[in-house]
Amino acid sequence: MAKSRQHFSAQDESPRSREWDGSSKWNEQFNAEIPSTSWKPSGSEGQPQNSGAAQKGLNMQWVVQLTDVAEGLLAKMYRLNQILDYPDSVSHVFSDSFWKAGVFPNHPRICLLVSKKFPEHPNKLQVEKVDKMALDALHDNAEVYLQSLEPWVLLLLDLMAFREQALRLILDLSSTVITLLPHQNSLILHAFMDLFCSFIRVNLFSEKIPRKMMVQMYNLLHAMLRNGRDCEFYHRLVQFIDSYDPPLKGLQEDLNFVSPRIGEVLEAVGPVIFLSTDTKKLRNEGFLSPFHPRYPDILTNSAHPMRAQDLANVTSYREWVLFGYLVCPDELLRVTSIDIALVVLKENLILTLFRDEYALVHEDYQLYVLPRVLESKKMAKSGRAKQKEADLEYSVAKQVEKMLSEVHEQALISCDAIHRERRILLKQEIGRMVLFFTDQPSLLAPNIQMVFSALALAQSEVIWYFQHVGIGSSKSKSVKIIPVEIDPNDPTIGFLLDGMDRLCCLVRKYIAAIRGYALSYLSSCAGRIRFLLGTPGMVALDLDATLKGLFQQIVHHLENIPKLQGENISSVTCDLSDFRKDWLSILMIVTSSRSSINIRHLEKATVSTGKEGLLSEGNSAFNWSRCVDELESQLSRHGSLKKLYFYHHHLTAVFRNTMFGPEGRPQHCCAWLGVASSFPECASMVVPEELSKIGRDAILYVESIIESVMGGLEGLINILDSEGGFGSLEIQLLPEQAAIHMNYATKASNPATKSPKGISGFPLPGHESFPENNGSIKMLEAAMQRLTNLCSVLNDMEPICVLNHVFVLREYMRECIIGNFRRRLLAVLKTDNDLQRPSILESLIRRHMSIVHLAEQHISMDLTQGIREVLLTEAFSGPVSSLHLFQKSADQNTGSAVEAVCNWYVENIVKDVSGAGILFAPMHNCFRSTRPVGGYFADSVADVRELKSFIRIFGGYGVDRLDKMMKEHTAALLNCIDTSLRLNHEVLEAFAGSMHSGDQVEREANLKQIVDIDTVVRFCIQAGQALAFDRLLSEAAAAMLDEGAPLIFSLLAGVTKHLPDEIPEKEDIRRLRVVANSVGLVGDHDSDWVRSILGEVGGANDGSWNLLPYLLAAFMTSSIWNTTAFNINIGGFNNNIHCLARCINSVIAGSEFVRLEREQQHKQSLSNGHAAEVTEPEIHNRFSVEANIKSVMQLFVKCAVGTILDSWSESNRSHVIAKLIFLDQLCEFSPYLPRSTLELHVPYTILRSIYSQYHSNSLSIPLALLSPSSRQSPSLSVFHASPTFRQNRGDWTPQSGAYDSGHVKATSTHSQEQIYDNGSRNLRSSDNNKLRNIRRSGPLEYSTSRKVKFVEGSTSASTGPSPLPRFAVSRSGPLLYK
Repeated sequence: MAKSRQHFSAQDESPRSREWDGSSKWNEQFNAEIPSTSWKPSGSEGQPQNSGAAQKGLNMQWVVQLTDVAEGLLAKMYRLNQILDYPDSVSHVFSDSFWKAGVFPNHPRICLLVSKKFPEHPNKLQVEKVDKMALDALHDNAEVYLQSLEPWVLLLLDLMAFREQALRLILDLSSTVITLLPHQNSLILHAFMDLFCSFIRVNLFSEKIPRKMMVQMYNLLHAMLRNGRDCEFYHRLVQFIDSYDPPLKGLQEDLNFVSPRIGEVLEAVGPVIFLSTDTKKLRNEGFLSPFHPRYPDILTNSAHPMRAQDLANVTSYREWVLFGYLVCPDELLRVTSIDIALVVLKENLILTLFRDEYALVHEDYQLYVLPRVLESKKMAKSGRAKQKEADLEYSVAKQVEKMLSEVHEQALISCDAIHRERRILLKQEIGRMVLFFTDQPSLLAPNIQMVFSALALAQSEVIWYFQHVGIGSSKSKSVKIIPVEIDPNDPTIGFLLDGMDRLCCLVRKYIAAIRGYALSYLSSCAGRIRFLLGTPGMVALDLDATLKGLFQQIVHHLENIPKLQGENISSVTCDLSDFRKDWLSILMIVTSSRSSINIRHLEKATVSTGKEGLLSEGNSAFNWSRCVDELESQLSRHGSLKKLYFYHHHLTAVFRNTMFGPEGRPQHCCAWLGVASSFPECASMVVPEELSKIGRDAILYVESIIESVMGGLEGLINILDSEGGFGSLEIQLLPEQAAIHMNYATKASNPATKSPKGISGFPLPGHESFPENNGSIKMLEAAMQRLTNLCSVLNDMEPICVLNHVFVLREYMRECIIGNFRRRLLAVLKTDNDLQRPSILESLIRRHMSIVHLAEQHISMDLTQGIREVLLTEAFSGPVSSLHLFQKSADQNTGSAVEAVCNWYVENIVKDVSGAGILFAPMHNCFRSTRPVGGYFADSVADVRELKSFIRIFGGYGVDRLDKMMKEHTAALLNCIDTSLRLNHEVLEAFAGSMHSGDQVEREANLKQIVDIDTVVRFCIQAGQALAFDRLLSEAAAAMLDEGAPLIFSLLAGVTKHLPDEIPEKEDIRRLRVVANSVGLVGDHDSDWVRSILGEVGGANDGSWNLLPYLLAAFMTSSIWNTTAFNINIGGFNNNIHCLARCINSVIAGSEFVRLEREQQHKQSLSNGHAAEVTEPEIHNRFSVEANIKSVMQLFVKCAVGTILDSWSESNRSHVIAKLIFLDQLCEFSPYLPRSTLELHVPYTILRSIYSQYHSNSLSIPLALLSPSSRQSPSLSVFHASPTFRQNRGDWTPQSGAYDSGHVKATSTHSQEQIYDNGSRNLRSSDNNKLRNIRRSGPLEYSTSRKVKFVEGSTSASTGPSPLPRFAVSRSGPLLYK
């Protein structure tokens, strides 16, 4: 309304133009809000058909329009209240938001002054003395402030005009309507009382807006702009506001003239109110039962049809009582009124004004009704001596006073119990009703009015519950606020919502049958009305032409109803609005005292027939006609819960408290969600911005409920997927659990021992069969039942539409189950300590899948496919290089689960970052650790069985990812060899020359110059661990491929045998060989694996790699051998140096393959560029490469043995045994190094003796860890030492420091020289006869008669001589010979 100053004169006159005659402008403003045109008779401009009807009848369309005007005014005041942050105008308490809202000037001192001094004129208040600066600011911005106030001042003018028009209409109706009894004139009664209550609501609500401040500030600003002149309507507004300050005072004065008629109405509705409060009578006499309670064979309830129908209006009746006695307190002095008021007041604490705005009804009765009763009591007491009527009035007034004084206390104590009992009744009755009509749908149509009554009662109870949540009320004699005890965990709310929803669904499902029944009833009603119109009594009435014409039209409408003869009822269109308009026109005439023929004449004329009177038939036909074309609006009126929008926060809280409680039902969630569809209907067209706000809140409510439902669904799944759920039913136990079970069962079964107490977590088998343990099974069954019910309900639920948003619960449920599976997978992937065992992870996934399959049986969606997608997403981290040719998209997420597992294996098994003493046990083909890695020992997570579980979970993508990470790590380790070769190139060349020249001094000098030899050795050992782990992975992959796809496995195995051997290989052949190697189908897995690594990273690409065997031989001088000891129980060394053998073999073989491939590629490139100049290149194959590898291996062995023997001295001899065993294991492991090669340098007699010593000690001392004695005997032989051992503490492998520097030490130079006389050549010549029939592995077995003796050594000062030991015959070792 922002206008310039020059147009203000027109603006000033606008409020005056709002004093309309009649309701023409309101008709234009609110016509769109009128839900039905039933009250508007046909004719131009909504007027009656002729002037005669207009003079004789009631102008009822104004009643409906003014009622709608009241709704619009309430919506505007509600919006103003929101803008002003709900001010307390009575106490003059205003928040900061009030002043910042922009409605009033932000000058609190002036505004509060004019408001508190109301109705004094602002000019008399000397405002300038209160706040001079604020007054100057008002002068400067008076026009702006005036424009912001003007729309709300116009609202005050609307309120004033509405008061005048509504009072005039209420007075006219009360003085002209002949009867307002519900059983005679219910239609006009409801219209009249709706206007009456709306009038009271508007004026009570007006007290919540700052009326005084508004009119005072508006006039003050107007005077500033008009030279001190008041606005023309100022004094009338002041008078209006003052007369309604407080509003109840003005209402009691204005409505005093209709008080007797209101008293009659309230007395008439009393019996229905009494019936609605008597739950025992309602249940026993079957008012809400579709069958007769005393005669079950009679399926239609004909016991109390009209009274059951009246129950649909009982909510309105209660409001009439509360409002009626509040504004007409004299009517409480009627004898029957006390009980009516007591019943209603005892079960209510608030009086709903509009939406969620309310007044405290008991406080208002104490303040405004009790004084009037006391006044009447006083007057009656003074007149008791004169007349008997005064004595009766005094007695009644005394009873009313007592009732009003005590009813508040009673209401605080009993109101919730009363309504809880009523909710339980409705829960039972509606539940039975739903079951009955589902089984007998043909009886739904005859009992549709009873269904409406049940819906209306349930609607009232649900709304009452949420209206009273959090309500505080004060006692009449105390200021203390007492909160009402409302149980937020009441499960009946869910049952009522569900029952109402299912009843409405039944009505909508069988709407065609209900319409058909209603049409047949109306057809039969036409004959009855025609008969009644032809009775002698009606003929004698001599109806005038207008009334007679209306009756004829009624009969015509009913007789022209389409006859149903087998066609589809839903396709029949029938508009009966004209029939209803004509019937209302008749009622407006016959209920008016101005008409010559009224309602009493019609009743007398037709009641003598012994049947229903004419008006009863017409009213019944009116009601049934609404079941034909207005059934949806009827259903919305009685069953809509749109008012719950204003309590949606409480709604969400109660849902969360009750839905998954002990009495909650999964199917109730549909009803809790369904109420949101009606929330946007609460928006008023008068306040356009309300629709978007309510729509947003409704969407947020639905999302909140869905979140709670899905949270409950996840909770049920997680309950089942727990150790107390399906976990308690699993028969598979971990080895540790099985051992504890066996030990406990053994103790419990021994009668001689005392009965042991149960071990926590491991009860005896069959414990669930005992009665005291049935609770867990019942809980499991209940959770399964709830899960299946919830899935079934959500699957069958119709989409929820809120404005333009559609919520499909089935999709939410799918996303919930799949998302929960993903979260559970990532959660169980790691335990509190560390990685979960893959086998346990697999069992957990299978357990979860069984629950998903259980839910999937009740869902029309493929959840298994979704689970597979999750597993694929968590496993896929890129294309498999050897299989896929596509590139991974940049925005594609990497499988987080498989990344976590693979990283754990690389960090903890290969790198051993936790320092758990990871050892690879060649004898057992698995990794072991001296202490747990996280929660498990290494053999529990890094053997073939666990890797099979890993593959079953993550598939080929998991294998490829783990293999790729191993390759990346190994490539980094092998790069150290390349760096060392480059860095020590000159030194290694010198070392090679000294090896061939036989200069021992130069060799030792060169070896000392090699840089970081220990670091390179450690890296190579770690690379060997990676090789061993990848070998295990390939074995597991081969087993799984053979198990899952045996045809593909056999095809791949067959193809691998016939791959061409030429070098270089073609790309396709290379890829196929990599695939075969990944499943262990290539003979030398490690060499091919290292070959692929070197090929990818470009390793072994220069001449320095020719010095590789010399660098590897230099490893024999590393200090790591000083702490190396052989463990017979694992077939390896205590510091994993046996993995160095894997690394040496694979690096030599792989580098030779790569080197030769590059040479061939280089030659081919030269031949392609110079075809005429270059001869045909030499053709190489795998056999030629293997020959090169064997020669390099022999060179390495020769140099290594020479280095070992050179470093063996009296002061440094502890490492020899470990190095010799290492070389023997290399021969055993490598396919390119026959044992005869080592035999040329080291007689195998020595190796056999070493193994015999280890095995003889292992027989007598299990798990012995051999180490040198702390004190050496002077006569110890070369290989004799007293092995020490450590008791087994339950670990699979000994501590890394369990072995000392060596197991066998030579004790004299003499023995040393005897065995190794100046190098390996003398050894080879002296033992040549013993090496003819040597096999590639294992010590030779000699007969028991043959003994091998060694020369005794020198003496020692510390101990005496020791007898020469004899080596026992050993049948163990790498291989057994006969």
